[in-house]
Order: sequence, then C-alpha cells, then structure tokens
Amino acid sequence: MASPFSTPQAPPLTCYRHPDQVAGVICQRCDRPICPHCMNQASVGFHCPECSKKGAQKVYRGAAALTSRPVLTQILIGINVAVFVLGMVTSGASAIQGDSTLTVDGGLIARGLLSNGQLIGVAEGEWYRIITSGFLHYGLFHIGFNMYALWILGNMLEGTIGRLRFGLIYGVALVGGSLGALLLSPDSLTAGASGAIFGLMGATLAIGRARGISIRQSPVFGILMLNLLLTFALAGRLSVGGHIGGLIGGFVAGFLLTELPKRMRSPVQGNVGLPAGSAPGHAAARRESSETLAVVACVLFGLACAMGSIAVASAA
Repeated sequence: MASPFSTPQAPPLTCYRHPDQVAGVICQRCDRPICPHCMNQASVGFHCPECSKKGAQKVYRGAAALTSRPVLTQILIGINVAVFVLGMVTSGASAIQGDSTLTVDGGLIARGLLSNGQLIGVAEGEWYRIITSGFLHYGLFHIGFNMYALWILGNMLEGTIGRLRFGLIYGVALVGGSLGALLLSPDSLTAGASGAIFGLMGATLAIGRARGISIRQSPVFGILMLNLLLTFALAGRLSVGGHIGGLIGGFVAGFLLTELPKRMRSPVQGNVGLPAGSAPGHAAARRESSETLAVVACVLFGLACAMGSIAVASAA
C-alpha cells in the first residue's frame, strides 16, 4: 500500500511516434524519445526516422566537440592498435598471422612452461596478464573484427551513459572475461578484447532494461545471439569462458550503474518536516549519493573479479 505522503511517480517516457511504446533512448539530433522500432544506428547514438532522413549532422566545435565525441572509445581502439603494431615491430610479419612474442609475454594463462624451462602465468605472480591479455590479439582479422565491434558499441554507449560509466563497464567486463577464461580454460593462452566487447553488449541489455526496453527488443540482442552461437560452434578456437565471463561482467556492471541507483532512491516524503522549496534539493542530493554508491559498487565488483581470477589461477 502506498504511503499517503509519497509523491506520484513520473510516468515513463513514450515514443513520440508510437505513444503506446516505452521510449528507451533519446534521438541524438532532436532530443525526442524513441522506441526500439524507431531507433536508427548513427555514428553517435541513435536517430529517429525523421532525423535519419534529413541526413544533416549536428556540428560541434571547441569544447563541445570533445564532449560529443566518443573520446574514450577512440583511446581504447588506439591502445589496441598501438600494441598490435608494437607486436609487429618486435616479432615481424608473423604477428599479422597471430604469432607475436607479446602474446606469450602478456596473454592470459593460469600457469605455463616455456621451452627454456621458465614458468609463466597468473599463478606465478604475473597478475598483470588479467589486464594485458585484453589488449593483445591473434592476427589482423582478430583485431580488425574486435575494433569494429568496439567502435559501434562505444559510439552507442559512451554518448548515452558518459565516459566514466563506459570506462567502468569496459574495465569490469575485461576482468570478468579473464575470470571466465581462467575458470574454463586455465591452461590455454588467451588474448583479445572479445570479453570486454561481449560485456558492452551485456551492459546494453541491462541499460535498456532499466529504461523499459525488454532484452529481446534490445538493438544488440540479435547480434549477441549470433555471436554466442559462433562462440559455442567454434569453442576450440574462441574462448567460451572469456566471452561468457565478459558478458556477465558487463551486464552486472550495467545493472549496478543504472538500475541500482533507481532502487536505492525512495520517494521523497513530500514537504513534511522540510522547509518550503527544499524537496527538489533533497531529491538531487539523494540522486547524487545513490549514483556515487553505484560507482563504488561497480568498482568493488571489478576488484572481486580480479581477486577471483588470481585465486582461480592459483588453484588450477
């Protein structure tokens, strides 16, 4: 039973073209709410059908350009490409086919023995492999496919949830992918950004769910199902644990950053006991506090995944 002092909840936004459909995102051009049926993929976020037909893009200059551009996505792609080029420099043309010394030095493995008798792996104190493995790739096709997916998902997510939350989701998904890979294939040398990319798809599902879009209506649902099918069909060549671990890690991170703050905020109790005009400020303070706690919870979850990876590698 509702409290007699609770304020009425604001109704969810509905699509301006389909009033009976809940809107999940806002058009990046006209700022009108749109449902999944009206979402057209653009270079940044989604556009409504009318704005997509117009073809004109908003032009940002100066500081506004940095705000609108997916800067963190570009940085992540740049780091991955730079590491791949470094592998070509140190290993020659064989790196194009996936044979790079960097993969051996930074790829994910619980414990391994090199031909010279040296022990390597997370269990041998090389915990950095949990992170570095996410920036290494087996050949040109591997990095090309992953960076294309990162560009598409990064453009969509970073502009929607902001750089901080996007970076947290990417990091948690990367570590979650490492944990999954160590659980299912601890003796295999694993590398690639696929775990983090699956995590971005998982986060998209969680964020859409928090905004009233069912998982099956999510724009990434079909792509995710296809990639999961390929993951299990090519289990000998693709890291099942890395993909599933990244997907779960990204979904949990997206849930913590979007759904958790809403559940932590209780309705403001009218103006009872509060000076006139103080309720809006009180609500804003509660919102800021809940979002801060959500970020802290996301960071702690990522640290738990990292510690779990070390524990699993040591027990393998």
